[in-house]
Amino acid sequence: MLESAAREPVLIQKQKRDVAVVLSIADYERLTRMNVQAFQRFCDQVVARAEERGLTEEKLAELLNDEDA
Repeated sequence: MLESAAREPVLIQKQKRDVAVVLSIADYERLTRMNVQAFQRFCDQVVARAEERGLTEEKLAELLNDEDA
């Protein structure tokens, strides 16, 4: 299984249901980097939209510290 996973992801089934995948460390690292990069792009978009609408760090801090909220 490890030799196969080094070449391509190996699907594991239990009672004819897909339950897991074994993949190479290189594939795993590539996937986790992609997820981090996608999340960072999402955060950058949220920040840009907030700034376009006039939200500053000071206003955000004020909103977060508002005890009436």
